[in-house]
Amino acid sequence: MEVDKSILLKLFEASLAADYTAVRRIGGMVARQLAEGDDADSAKSLQALLRKRGVPLQASGYVEAIPRDAGSRLPLVEEMPWPTSPLFIGGGAVQAIEQFIEDAANIALLAENGISSRLGILLYGAPGTGKSLLAGHIAARLERPFYVLRLDSVISSRLGETSKNIRGMFDFIPTKQAVLFLDEMDAIAKLRDDKHELGELKRVVNTVLQGLDSLTDDVIVIGATNHPHLLDPAIWRRFPYKAELHAPDLEVRTAMWRHFLFQDRDDNDASALLAKLSAKMTGAEIENFAHAARRRAVISKIDLSLPHILLAIASSADGTPTLPDNRPLSADERKLLAHLLAESADMPQTEIAKTLGVSRQMIHRYLRGTDDG
Repeated sequence: MEVDKSILLKLFEASLAADYTAVRRIGGMVARQLAEGDDADSAKSLQALLRKRGVPLQASGYVEAIPRDAGSRLPLVEEMPWPTSPLFIGGGAVQAIEQFIEDAANIALLAENGISSRLGILLYGAPGTGKSLLAGHIAARLERPFYVLRLDSVISSRLGETSKNIRGMFDFIPTKQAVLFLDEMDAIAKLRDDKHELGELKRVVNTVLQGLDSLTDDVIVIGATNHPHLLDPAIWRRFPYKAELHAPDLEVRTAMWRHFLFQDRDDNDASALLAKLSAKMTGAEIENFAHAARRRAVISKIDLSLPHILLAIASSADGTPTLPDNRPLSADERKLLAHLLAESADMPQTEIAKTLGVSRQMIHRYLRGTDDG
């Protein structure tokens, strides 16, 4: 795919100016264009280079003054590249997210008309539902730098350091015209577990509230939590937009299997079958399963094995996390799959036989319990 020439010009300009932040941001734009042009390998290679944190630029004398924890010296906030993985979201969250993006893209217009333009959205839902990925996509849609603060990382064991860390981050971000992603926001509330730290909890919550209130109107804030019930009500009120992310529904799961496993080249039957049997899986789990299966196929130099993927899904659903492999299936495993496809997928015996690579007569024996292995 041909990359936009204007982006290349901006990249050279930023490089000659030793502007590390701009180089990373523009590199993220190029990676996104490559991914959208079906050149995922090049996009991932470019992202890998961006994650090296600009060592050549640092060697030339440029160092970005990122706030750090006084004790560990670890960075409190980190600029991340825009994601190149596609986003799959269903349900009612889509409308709220699209409205938020539209409003955020028109901050200047809203301000000119006297409408408060301080915008923030709180994403909540179970782990693996795509909150972090969605935050990155919002930043990409708005073409803004994407800064991530994991609140669990700024909570220091040294009394008083946590509030100082949070203040340092909020002082840093307004100059960046950025999207600020506050991940793991419930980490603050976990201090409630220690009755001796209630005073510290109050100080930390107040510092977060003061930090949010101190941000300029052009800063876009995205919060995320796996445990919304733990958040202080005052924090909820700082986010005018809220979106609950759920596990993917049947339609979304079908699209995910088609993309991640078959690279959008399969017939819909296999993806629909996998979607039907993976109802308990999160989007992250589906992506991991698909990549594991493709790795096995590439390394073993054989085609994708649908039965092995089905077996791994069935095993994981039973509470034993399993990734697909390519070892020969035992008779008991084929029998288990035959029952799974017949009972959960309502698949005809001829189709089960074709899927498992055995005769229809053998499937009949499996289902009647007359096979001796």
